[in-house]
Amino acid sequence: MAEKKSEAGGAKVLCPLGKFFQGLEDLFRNAPEFIEHLERSRIELLKAVRTLLDSKIETLEKKSAPKKKKIAKKITIE
Repeated sequence: MAEKKSEAGGAKVLCPLGKFFQGLEDLFRNAPEFIEHLERSRIELLKAVRTLLDSKIETLEKKSAPKKKKIAKKITIE
């Protein structure tokens, strides 16, 4: 994990994506419209990740659910 010093002097831990977004904010601090779009893109990125996680959770839950036992049925042939 990358670390960046906060204004209070403590360490702030950022993931690679967080570091990327923070770098963009630092470069374009005087462009409020850009920052607004950047904030919305963060939200969309997190929603996309949430969709992937929800899908994986659903798949794992289906795998671990007890399967119905198949019952043989007797058929009479004439």
